[in-house]
Order: sequence, then structure tokens, then C-alpha cells
Amino acid sequence: MLDYIKNLHPVIQALIATGFTWFMTAAGSAIVFLGKNIKKKLLDGMLGFAAGVMIAASFWSLLAPAIEMSKGKGMPTWIPPMVGFLLGGFFLRIIDKILPHLHIGFPKEEAEGIKTSWHRSTLLVLAITIHNIPEGLAIGVAFGAYGANFSSATLTGAIALSVGIGIQNFPEGTAVSMPLRREGLSRLKSFWYGQLSGIVEPVAAVIGAAIVFVAHPILPYALSFAAGAMIYVVVEEVIPESQRNGNTDFATMGAMLGFTVMMLLDVGLS
Repeated sequence: MLDYIKNLHPVIQALIATGFTWFMTAAGSAIVFLGKNIKKKLLDGMLGFAAGVMIAASFWSLLAPAIEMSKGKGMPTWIPPMVGFLLGGFFLRIIDKILPHLHIGFPKEEAEGIKTSWHRSTLLVLAITIHNIPEGLAIGVAFGAYGANFSSATLTGAIALSVGIGIQNFPEGTAVSMPLRREGLSRLKSFWYGQLSGIVEPVAAVIGAAIVFVAHPILPYALSFAAGAMIYVVVEEVIPESQRNGNTDFATMGAMLGFTVMMLLDVGLS
């Protein structure tokens, strides 16, 4: 199976990988068919877990390879990862200020982005959609780096990243569909919009893989760009949401567990 995947174009590899992560989002969203409510403590722990996975992936799967690839380029090794990392955060900041969205558990009055009369459920879906952009980009860049034959980029590392993000997409899907159900949407609509939030990942992955496969010199910047975008999402969105209901210890332990799982996946499979 691994040999078959090796022979595929990096763009196709990224598309398959994000097909899996999209499926995991849909699987998490499908929990809405089992009930209308989920304990806030459990949801906060799941969000904390997602944050831990994203933090670990940002370093082990993105920043560390970017630093390694920056060696011997005729400039200080820290410049490409630093520039890419900051640009990634700045990019998400711009999207955050422009695209209307509402974080889970927040009143509609605290919606961010350009003011709009869009329904609360639409704003909730858009928040997770923004969240998924850097995840898809990270997977695409990882497979693109492998396809470009960089020694520090491996197929198993890209697969580990995909598996880690897929695992944390499960609670993300639940975190979207359950609030939508509580908003009064039917189970089917709640599931539909929940899984739809993950559709941006294959799109971002294909773009990321195609760009770095063609333009090799930007690879360290692209990897660290994806890391910066993910860290921005974690600090600005996921962690505050997980801590909002007072379940701080439980959410923090979830983050520790998520970080450990992603670290084991990346180190163990690489």
C-alpha cells in the first residue's frame, strides 16, 4: 500500500490524505444523530485535544523540517522559518478580520470580521472553515516537500501529520454539528454543515502541494507559514473556546494528551 502511495503525484497524495481528514470531520459531525446535547466539559476536553495536536504538528511536522531545509542556503538558518511563521499568522489575522464568523460558545454580538446579518449557524460554520485552512495547507505542503525530494521530508511524516489532523478533526466536527443542533437546525442539516466545514482542507492541500512542488526554494517558508497559521488559530480560537466554560484543567489535560499523541505519531512513524 505504501509503495503504491509513493508512486502517486504529491498533489494526488495530498488530496487522498485530506479526503481522510474530511471523512473524520464528517464522522465527528455524525455524532449529532445520536443526541442533541454533549456535555460541555467533554466538548472542552475535545477542543483542548485538538489544540494539542495542532501545536505538536506545527513543530514536529512543519517548523522542524523547515529549519533543517534552511541550512546551507547562504543566510542564517532561522530567517526562512521566522519569516514564514510570522507571515502565516499575519495571513490568518487578515482572514479573521475580513470573513464574518463566530466562535463556538460565544454570543452573536461577539462575531468577528465584517459586520453582517448572516444567521448565527452560518457564522459558526465559517469559524471552523477558517480553522481548517491551515490544516489543509499543512498537509499539502508536507506532501509537496516529500515530492520535491527534500531529505528532511518523508512520506511517513506527511502521513503521520494527516493522521494526527484527521484524529483532531473528529472532535472538531462534533464541536460544529452539536451547537448547530442546539440552534434549532435538524439533525441532517447540522451534520451537513458540520462536515461541510472540512471541505476547505482538500482545496488548501492541493494548492499547497502544487505550489511547493513547482517552486522548491519557497518550501521552508511554506512549511513555517502553515505552522504560523495553525498556531494563530490555536491561540486565537481553539484554546479560548476550550477554556470559556470554566473547565480549564480538563481542557488543558486534553491539550497535553493531544500534543503527546501527535508527537508519538510524528516521531514514531518518521
